Amino acid sequence: MSHPHPELGTPPAVPEGGLRVTPLGGLGEIGRNMTVIEYGGRLLVVDCGVLFPEDEQPGIDLILPDFTAIRDRLDDIDAIVLTHGHEDHIGGVPYLLREKPDIPLVGSKLTLALIEAKLQEHRIRPYTLEVKEGGRERLGPFDCEFVAVNHSIPDALAVAIRTDAGMIVHTGDFKMDQLPLDGRLTDLRAFARLGEEGIDLLLSDSTNAEVPGFVAPERDISNVLRQVFAGARHRIIVASFASHIHRIQQIVDAAHEHGRRIAFVGRSMVRNMGIARDLGYLKVPAGLLVDVKALDDLPEHEVVLVCTGSQGEPMAALSRMANRDHQIRIKPGDTVILASSLIPGNENAVYRVINGLTRWGAHVVHKGNAKVHVSGHASAGELLYFYNICQPRNLMPVHGEWRHLRANAELGAQTGIPEDHIVIAEDGVTVDLVDGRARISGKVPAGYVYVDGLSVGDVTEASLKDRRILGDEGFVSIFIVVDSNSGKIVSGPTMQTRGSGIDDADFQKVIPKIEEALTRSARDGVTEPHQLQQLVRRTVGKWVSDTYRRRPMILPVVLDV
Repeated sequence: MSHPHPELGTPPAVPEGGLRVTPLGGLGEIGRNMTVIEYGGRLLVVDCGVLFPEDEQPGIDLILPDFTAIRDRLDDIDAIVLTHGHEDHIGGVPYLLREKPDIPLVGSKLTLALIEAKLQEHRIRPYTLEVKEGGRERLGPFDCEFVAVNHSIPDALAVAIRTDAGMIVHTGDFKMDQLPLDGRLTDLRAFARLGEEGIDLLLSDSTNAEVPGFVAPERDISNVLRQVFAGARHRIIVASFASHIHRIQQIVDAAHEHGRRIAFVGRSMVRNMGIARDLGYLKVPAGLLVDVKALDDLPEHEVVLVCTGSQGEPMAALSRMANRDHQIRIKPGDTVILASSLIPGNENAVYRVINGLTRWGAHVVHKGNAKVHVSGHASAGELLYFYNICQPRNLMPVHGEWRHLRANAELGAQTGIPEDHIVIAEDGVTVDLVDGRARISGKVPAGYVYVDGLSVGDVTEASLKDRRILGDEGFVSIFIVVDSNSGKIVSGPTMQTRGSGIDDADFQKVIPKIEEALTRSARDGVTEPHQLQQLVRRTVGKWVSDTYRRRPMILPVVLDV
């Protein structure tokens, strides 16, 4: 197996007659999926998603792929192919189209409807090309064939990309549910046909590669939901991804069966379910759906609320309910269903929400105590089956953390793919397909780009470090006025502290140390305010560390008069 190395340099030009694959997100992480394919001087982008922040990224709304590697080549992009409508695959599109709004978007009907609604908020009117499974489109030098795959959202597609350098197949996210709710199976016959033709490089979903066996059918959840609905005596609140249409359909069916009415809560949930309903992907019986404002007029045993927040996102509806910061107040006897999996890294946030809901008297049903979720990604048994059908010449695991990528690579090796034809890459690592062999050729920038409000890319790792210090240790401010000629103190030191856990009165003990340090520096002829600020910072920092074993942010201000 080929492995990336930290010492990789800038890749050379794509070899004559060769093809290059550059993942800009989605490898070594769950989310931010984006892959750039280059052939003949032209580029094809597959997906452009976002990653959601974790606790150590305070204040961040979204994390984008780094577009640096393609920013000066936007005119070379023939299209952005979107495999399906989840945020980790389409959420970054508005930010890329801000830089060049006329890049064509290619995808299925539902995927394009979801991204078009999102782009309206950014005031971008995209050029779109709707495709269906079984269809083929020529996008510059890329001959793209689209294949139906089953996932946790309707209308998901894999894409086979033919060029003179060979055929690449990108699975997108997929599983092989044999009893899908919408009857749309992963098209194994099409994959077998592509395998017979010859798949030179297979980019395969790795998310569930560590999980043995096969994913349970989505239909298994319906009976569990019916049992939960039958046992609930008060309101039912369901948290799910705003794009998980199959799961919402099961909630709608259970509500209808038990005589309950449904209200969608949250802008993205209302928007996406409206789109799904209008296009026929979500079937809601007449009279079942009500506005959230009408809930007060209904008995509690007839109410179902469907909202976002299944991953513990702090600003989502469910988190705000748990924190008593939402118009909908949790009451004793309410039943809350978290109908999704735990994305790695979100565990603490999710359990914090569960504890908050339980505190207010809710009965919380989640994957840990009931089968209210099945994954949308192929497990190890399905991947083995898939590789035996496709028989790719080269394999590149995508979409997953390092442990998932490696597990997927090992599955490929078990099915007979030579180990030196399996490439484990990471974000930014370029992989060249030349003469039927895939090899690592270099590395391009592929760091995190943070979205904070209207700011994109302005927040750096240094900024986040400062935020973490402020959040963990608080800050101390010191204000001092000195004589510009002598450097002697004219006024102060005046000190204030917030969040440090140390009383303002205790800081009186460090004032003599500050005065002594400034007097000594004045004797040495040091009068420049910046130098004096650094001296004050060191003096106060050492005292706080020695006395309290704490490291608050220290903000000295020295003015000279």
